[in-house]
Amino acid sequence: MKTTAPEHLLRADGVTVRFGGLTALDDVGLHVAPGSVVGLIGPNGAGKTTLFNVLSGVLRPTAGTISWKGEPPPGRRTHHLAKAGIARTFQGLNLFPMMPVIANVMVGADRLAGGGPFSLISGLGRHHKDEGELRERAMAALERFGVAEYASRLPGTLPYGVQKQVALARACVGEPELLLLDEPAGGLSGQQMNDLAEQIRGFSRDMAVVLVEHHMDLVMDVCDHIFVLDFGKVISAGTPAEVQADPAVAQAYLGTPADEASTDGGPVAVDPGLNGTRRNGAAR
Repeated sequence: MKTTAPEHLLRADGVTVRFGGLTALDDVGLHVAPGSVVGLIGPNGAGKTTLFNVLSGVLRPTAGTISWKGEPPPGRRTHHLAKAGIARTFQGLNLFPMMPVIANVMVGADRLAGGGPFSLISGLGRHHKDEGELRERAMAALERFGVAEYASRLPGTLPYGVQKQVALARACVGEPELLLLDEPAGGLSGQQMNDLAEQIRGFSRDMAVVLVEHHMDLVMDVCDHIFVLDFGKVISAGTPAEVQADPAVAQAYLGTPADEASTDGGPVAVDPGLNGTRRNGAAR
């Protein structure tokens, strides 16, 4: 019997996360279609990182479900997700400091060679042919991101912008179907951010992308669909234009009551320079 492909690669339904008496996420829903770029935004303390950790398998929700291609997630560990075709980057880069750049990227390609987690590091069960193929893939990824000249260098000796490109190369070298980007624009210059926007638009030809980011101008530029969190709830979802025009989003970022967000009753655009800051008091 012919099976129908799921409409969404990744889907979250009714996701709730509690830490003791604190509710970090409250009945959150989110969906990611193949080939789409989905943004996840909100003021500081809105629950973005918590939701991202749930989506990437780092954190198990208190309630609700996560599905991958219409099925339960393949596992809770990072290498389980990598084997299934899900890759992520980290705010802190998480590059191995004592391994050269080429080896860092080869770790990201390990799933294509059928090795176990960190088998490249241990060397156990690694065939020379496999290692050669992984090295070729890793070098191609470094060339794609314009940092092949640094292949033999240690990450800590490189400028931060170059390290960011190495982290992206490691995430993409395994040919994932879904790429989770955790604040990729942090610490980048204006031109580097423009280059990043072009790269993200290019990613969508091969994979879906979920982008957690404070830089609104980048999010509005590259995303097809955006979900807005505030105090653990989704308060708005839609296209960039729809989200920008939503008074509830202006209230979350600016502290302006929704019914006063526009003096003439029209839509209010969110200031793209807010960078995730909540203006009506400290974020939790």
